[in-house]
Amino acid sequence: MDLFHFPRWTNRIRLLLPPMAIGGGLYAVCLVAFGASPDTLAVGYAPKQPIPYSHRLHAGELGIDCRYCHQNVENSAHASLPATATCMNCHAKVKTESPLLSLLRESADTGVAIPWVKVHDLPDHVFFNHSAHVTRGVGCVECHGRVDKMEVVEQVEPLSMGWCLDCHRNPDDIMRPVDQVTNMVWTAPEGGVDPADLREVNPSTSCSTCHR
Repeated sequence: MDLFHFPRWTNRIRLLLPPMAIGGGLYAVCLVAFGASPDTLAVGYAPKQPIPYSHRLHAGELGIDCRYCHQNVENSAHASLPATATCMNCHAKVKTESPLLSLLRESADTGVAIPWVKVHDLPDHVFFNHSAHVTRGVGCVECHGRVDKMEVVEQVEPLSMGWCLDCHRNPDDIMRPVDQVTNMVWTAPEGGVDPADLREVNPSTSCSTCHR
């Protein structure tokens, strides 16, 4: 009985199998390491919110201080989102018939919270304390970017461990007077910031600082 034989040229395929296997393994490693990194997945994230809130209008044109809405940022780990009552302080008299604010008025009538979508969402194994940063002179813009220019807020920094450690190792590059932390347009004066205007900081680089 005649046996089926592969063409002679198929022997070359055996020579290609080892480099293909190695290349495939390296590709898989790179895909996971870079494709799933915070730089790739998070930067540029700008989810649609239940109410089209414009930071460009409120924080930019109107000049509303960040702390008016994010009231706990100076004394809590979490900056907190504004309660409906905070929004209604203005919108009980401003844009009272706007269809874009129908959910806000409904929330005020029913007491049901507005389901805002979190933009800067750190992993559960990471602890970050807002108050520890803003009360020592780290400006909001350092992590959140120029939100006063954003119609829709997006994540502009990777918020990765390496990115955080860069600041902890070189805090002088980002420090500003505490009374300027919410000032989006503040720039260091020529010659640098007077040390007397800065809080002395010595940020830890220990694992337990953020992983508790």
